[in-house]
Amino acid sequence: MMEFTEDCPQVYEKFRYHDIHSCNVLEGHWIFYDEPNYKGRQYYLKPGEYRRCSDWGAVNSRVGSFRRATDFQ
Repeated sequence: MMEFTEDCPQVYEKFRYHDIHSCNVLEGHWIFYDEPNYKGRQYYLKPGEYRRCSDWGAVNSRVGSFRRATDFQ
């Protein structure tokens, strides 16, 4: 289990793995991307518990990057 509080442009480079099987968003809104550097398919996560990757709409557990959503215009 790990806790993330900052954006991560390259999950594999930072943590040496890229599979995130579950997630609990405690505060804020986050976007997961299936490619590094905020590219590829996007998954919007609002506060709540996601027990498996399909709960946030993904077909697999690979996450290439993620960042906090800050602009809701």
